[in-house]
Amino acid sequence: MAKFTLPANSRVSKGKTYKAPADAKNVKVFQIYRWDPDANAPPRTDTYEINLDQCGPMVLDALIKIKNEIDSTLTFRRSCREGICGSCAMNIDGTNTLACLKPIEEIKGAVRIYPLPHMPVVKDLVPDLSLPYAQLQSIEPWLKTQTPPPPDGERRQSREERAKLDGLWECILCFCCSTACPSYWWNGDRYLGPALLLAAYRWIADSRDEATGERLDALEDPFKLYRCHTIMNCTETCPKGLNPAKAIAEIKKLLAERQM
Repeated sequence: MAKFTLPANSRVSKGKTYKAPADAKNVKVFQIYRWDPDANAPPRTDTYEINLDQCGPMVLDALIKIKNEIDSTLTFRRSCREGICGSCAMNIDGTNTLACLKPIEEIKGAVRIYPLPHMPVVKDLVPDLSLPYAQLQSIEPWLKTQTPPPPDGERRQSREERAKLDGLWECILCFCCSTACPSYWWNGDRYLGPALLLAAYRWIADSRDEATGERLDALEDPFKLYRCHTIMNCTETCPKGLNPAKAIAEIKKLLAERQM
């Protein structure tokens, strides 16, 4: 998979350098993208030297240490610190991933950190996710039924039916995959992207859902679905080990079978 280093259309200058204490023995350099829209200044990369002997093992630990102890103006999203919420998705060492799951020791040389590529930047490492969240709403990611619920209120599944959802429900909507997809870079206003197509297939594959035909009709579009060119960046970069490309292929297969 190709690595990505800069958000689109960014000219990044060299910024400030924050040195580690003179007595620090285990120093790691972090080069972090900085841009404040209210400062009326171009983007820059600030350099922080961190004593790893006084820092947790993950990249997110280093970011929190920088914000708490060195530079309180650094802005990033984070919440669960357990790879569940997807808030700390960013580009680390050229790959989209979650800062809370990325060990510092895996990175050789300086740790280069940028926001998710090809998305508008709110500030520093915070991307504007308004578009993918609007697209998420368009796929109606909830159970749709027409028949009344059973007397006990539960719509049951067999073990085999439930197993079909494995590899789909685990998506945390971090959008690492979509922002690694060239097709989404070029056609993000119309192509749903791998994250949301995987989310769409999660409901198509659910035996309890009664809107399969309606969902497939909504996806049968030259741009919403068929801009996928099976580049596989999405599957390569997913921090949860999921396979959005396979989900997209399954949707295409179902649409092809309907036409036979």
